[in-house]
Amino acid sequence: MSDSQLLRGPIHAVHTELGAKFAPFGGWEMPVQYGGTVREHTAVRNAAGLFDVSHLGKAVVRGPGAAAFVNSALTNDLNRIRPGKAQYTLCCTETGGVIDDLIAYYVGDDEIFLVPNAANTPAVVAALRAGAPEGVTVTDLHREYAVFAVQGPKSAEVLAALGLPADMEYMAYADAEWNSVPVRVCRTGYTGEHGYELLPRWADAESLFRALLAEVIAAGGLPAGLGARDTLRTEMGYPLHGHELSPDISPVQARAGWAVGWKKPRFWGKAALEQEKSAGPRRILMGLKAIDRGVLRAGQTVLRGDDAVGATTSGTFSPSLEIGIALALLDTAAGLEPGAEVEVDVRGRRLRAEVVRPPFVTAHTS
Repeated sequence: MSDSQLLRGPIHAVHTELGAKFAPFGGWEMPVQYGGTVREHTAVRNAAGLFDVSHLGKAVVRGPGAAAFVNSALTNDLNRIRPGKAQYTLCCTETGGVIDDLIAYYVGDDEIFLVPNAANTPAVVAALRAGAPEGVTVTDLHREYAVFAVQGPKSAEVLAALGLPADMEYMAYADAEWNSVPVRVCRTGYTGEHGYELLPRWADAESLFRALLAEVIAAGGLPAGLGARDTLRTEMGYPLHGHELSPDISPVQARAGWAVGWKKPRFWGKAALEQEKSAGPRRILMGLKAIDRGVLRAGQTVLRGDDAVGATTSGTFSPSLEIGIALALLDTAAGLEPGAEVEVDVRGRRLRAEVVRPPFVTAHTS
């Protein structure tokens, strides 16, 4: 896709004003960093960071029995939550692959609001439309709402300074107003820190972003780009679709079985996933911590001796640990447990690494 074909979010001009460096991601031109990924990463871990992730999809399923329909389609069990709560879930194929991972907001029995990944939104919407019963509609709202993430130990202070609700349990949400601007506020995030994701209308995005940024900076934080978002989520072992989840990588392989309602009577891919779970997956997601100096990247072969035993799916330099880290799908037949030593082929050089169970750092989401 050429630069001229890339989509832009509602506050692209603000990112330019802030000196952002841009790169394509999921069909969108996105701010990767403003003043350095490590600085932005550290700001989130120690104070607060503000991300514009308006490229994320938005869709709504409405009509009689909308929640029951979504529950019969997506993996997680919506009966575990109630209106005012959100849930991480997966949209799978009948063979157990993952079309997308997304957040479902339980608005009511007749309305579920969804936030899929940017590039996968059309596929999720199409799959739900194809399966929807009469009277249930699935509407793509991709460019109707912006999404901002305020993440870090001081994130609650930032929201409170603007009079927005901050005192809520993890994965709860509230519909609020700021300066007569409606905004949905949810205690969610992709960094492992205490944080919130806010959904204002697309047309109201700039005024809210500027107000949030002022409070983030006052709290000692920074605007943060996709570079820091990636290092933060990799330290937590959070999956990125296309890397740790895909039509070829199942929730069982990706250790995302906790987001599957195994006791539900049905959901897309149930039979295939139950079979894989019972038999045991042929590969499983693990973490790698570099022992030798070097930065691990996605798509590198993992070796034990001369035998290939897996491949990295994501890799980066960890600003928190100051070493290279990676997520990798390792062959279960190799019997690699945490503490085992392997090597990673980094452009012909063998880099020693320790097998670990993610996350690499402690979560502070609660």
